[in-house]
Amino acid sequence: MSEQRTATELEAEIAAQRDQLAETVDQLTQKLDVKAQARQRAADLTDRATTDSGQPRPEVIAAAAAVVVGLGLLVWWRRR
Repeated sequence: MSEQRTATELEAEIAAQRDQLAETVDQLTQKLDVKAQARQRAADLTDRATTDSGQPRPEVIAAAAAVVVGLGLLVWWRRR
């Protein structure tokens, strides 16, 4: 036999399904918002590359210097 539910129980179930659907739509909206994802990724990279005071981390400076020196050596070597 099928279980009979009261109107209150049905309304509560509908409300729960509505909330779940709204949450799913919000998640899909966030997933499809490319600009917001790009902004968040840029903010994450900035946080990782700087100290709490906003100064570049020494590792980042050293890596940038190594790249510049490497490119300079490559140019110098190619001209010889």
